[in-house]
This record gives sequence, structure tokens and C-alpha cells, in this order.
Amino acid sequence: MVDLMSNLGVEINPTTPLLDVVSSTSSISSSSSSEASYDSPPTSFRFELQDVKYSYLSKSLSGAHSYRSLAVLTSHVGSVSCLALCGEFILSASQGRDIIVWQQPDMKLFTKFGQGDGSVKAVVAVGNRVFTAHQDSRIRVWKVSRSSENVFRLVDTLPTRKDYLGKFMRQSNYVVTRRHHKKLWIEHADSISCLTFYNGLLYSGSWDKTLKVWRVSDLKCLESIKAHDDAINGLVACKGVIYSASADGKIKAWGREGKSSHSLKGILEGHKDVSLNSVVVSEDGKWVYGGGSDGYVMGWEGSYDFVSWKLVSETKAHQVAVLCMSLVGEFLCSGSADKSIGIWKREAFGKLCKVGAINGHEGPVKCLQASPCSVGGGFLLYSGGLDKSLRVWWVPKDSPDTKDKSSIQSIEEKP
Repeated sequence: MVDLMSNLGVEINPTTPLLDVVSSTSSISSSSSSEASYDSPPTSFRFELQDVKYSYLSKSLSGAHSYRSLAVLTSHVGSVSCLALCGEFILSASQGRDIIVWQQPDMKLFTKFGQGDGSVKAVVAVGNRVFTAHQDSRIRVWKVSRSSENVFRLVDTLPTRKDYLGKFMRQSNYVVTRRHHKKLWIEHADSISCLTFYNGLLYSGSWDKTLKVWRVSDLKCLESIKAHDDAINGLVACKGVIYSASADGKIKAWGREGKSSHSLKGILEGHKDVSLNSVVVSEDGKWVYGGGSDGYVMGWEGSYDFVSWKLVSETKAHQVAVLCMSLVGEFLCSGSADKSIGIWKREAFGKLCKVGAINGHEGPVKCLQASPCSVGGGFLLYSGGLDKSLRVWWVPKDSPDTKDKSSIQSIEEKP
């Protein structure tokens, strides 16, 4: 492990505990004001966790190996809610409204931005711009300032003023939201929970049950789709298909031909009355996995035309809700409200085999981001939790445990 960290550019002292390798900057105390929930579905299964202590126990498996995290970073004001890779940087955002840019591989704090702009729910990087989705139902657009390379400047908010002014005079552009409120169809009526990008288009999913499509070139809203019967919790794009996971227990696939509007391509059914909190898709688009509030990860196999999609695996991944997932090659990582991260390998017919368990977070794991680059025969995994920390882990791809299924590796941080 010492050799690995040296290869990653992290200087360590052999006598120093691994947890002290990356010093966390001082935390900023803040009395956050309560934020209004806009027209939320009263019976929604949306999964929203607060900054409270949890008493779930994470048990180590007998005969397991033990690894420590490469870094524990505690600079956020609130719970770490979302992560995104941006070139040589990784961005982490929190419910404390702050967005931090970390420089890889040493994870030094590069800059901060976005304070005071509403609790951040999702973040995605597109070229030299960063899009952040917020609890106040707005999407903010950031760009690196020309005057200073480490200053992210707010350049616009979606919907843009131009888009708004072009539509607000026509009554036909208004839609009725819950409680008889009216809004322009280009506006979200509740928290925006997720973002994804594909082929020049930005997609936003919201607790208002709609999926909106934005053209990145001019930031114009092109479509608003009444996508689900409950809150949308997750989005992912693959090969021209957009997958939305919802608290209504369904994953829906959306696509379009040419410049036409998006249409429904298929529906993947989860467990009855169980919220689907996240969705991931394999690179070839053949396998789709959804994480549920009952602790299951469900997998579907199918074809691009959605003619023969079928449920192929139901894995009890955690004792409580699966909150997030990340897929890298044949490995699926699942983060849970039980404060643990499961490491799974996709095998024949889409079945998942557990090859590792990571413990160390002191609160539910809210977001995961795996690096697509191979590092020392494994990959880097970033995790953010309700304990306000961002943690970095090295996950081996070819360990003895992946060869011997009778032994399961536990990657556990020790005090």
C-alpha cells in the first residue's frame, strides 16, 4: 500500500497512520436556514436524509483483509451530496451549499465556489463549464474566470432570463403544478435531484416528476417530459438512451430519432412500493442496475431496442437503502444508508458477486464516483457521506478474493 500511494504522488511517513496522510482543512461552522420544499408530492418515496447520527452497525467479515482509505477530507460545511470528475480535478458539493474543487492525485484543495446558492443536489462538468442543480429548483452554470484560473464564476442560471422572457407572456406556456400553482413549463417546480449530459444536451430530473432537456450551446430548454408518477432520483445516459430512476419503483428509458422529441423506449419494473434511488448502465448498454430503498440492487439485461429486456438479478446488497451506485468496467460499487460501500463484480448473465465491503464513513454514503483510469491494478473510488467527509479508496481489481469466491475482502478503515 505504501508503494501504491507513492505511485499516486502522495508522500507518507512509514510511521504515520494512513488516515493522517491527507490533512483535512478546518471545518466551517454554519447555521443553515431551512429551505422550502416546492410542491412536493405528499406521498413521495423520495429518499432525503438529514445531518443526524445513525446507529447502524457495519460488521467485518471473518478472514478478511483490512485496508485504509487513501484520504479523508472534511472541509465541507454540510453533508457531501454529489461528486463529479472534471479532467484532473474532482468536484464535491454539499447540502451546505459549498462546492469544492480538489486536485488529483494528491487531493489538495484547489478552490471553493458556490457558497450561498442553495443546497446542491447534483453536479456535472461539460467542457469548461460546470452545471449544478439545487434544492431551490434552479440550475446554475459556472465557468472558469479568465482573470484567475482558480475562480469559478457564475455565468447563468437555468432557465435563462432570455428563455423566460420569451415565454412568460403566453398563457399556453404555463402548466398547473400541485396545489393549483402555475409555472412556466421550462421551470422545475421542486428540487432538482439529478443531472446527466449526452451529445450536447443536459438532462435534469426533479422531485416534481419531470425530466427536462436543455441545449448546452445556448442554454435553452427544449423539452419538459412528465416522466414518472413520483420523484425522479437518478439519471444516466448511454448510447443515446437516457435512463431515469424514480421513487415510483420504475426505471424508464428515453430516446429520440434525429431532432424529434424524446419518447419512451422502455420501462423496467422494480419491487412494488420500493423507491429506486439510483441507476447505472454498462458501457455497452446491455446491463442496467437500479438501487432500491429496500437494500436491493436489481439488474436487467436487454437489447438496445428494448424488445427483450428482462430482470436477471435481485441482490440483497445492504440491510437498508441503497442511496448511490457507480459502475466501472465489470465492477459495481453501491453506497448505503448503513454507512458501508459494497464492491460487486458482474458475472455471467448479469449476476453480481460480492468481492469487497468498505467501511469507514460515520454516516450514510450519499454519493460515489469511480475513476475510469486503472491505477496499480485497481481503480480509485471517491465517496461522500452525511458525515460531511469525502473519502478516497483504492479498490484492487485482481485480488485473491476475486479469484476465490469463498473469501470476501473487507476494506475497512480502522481508528
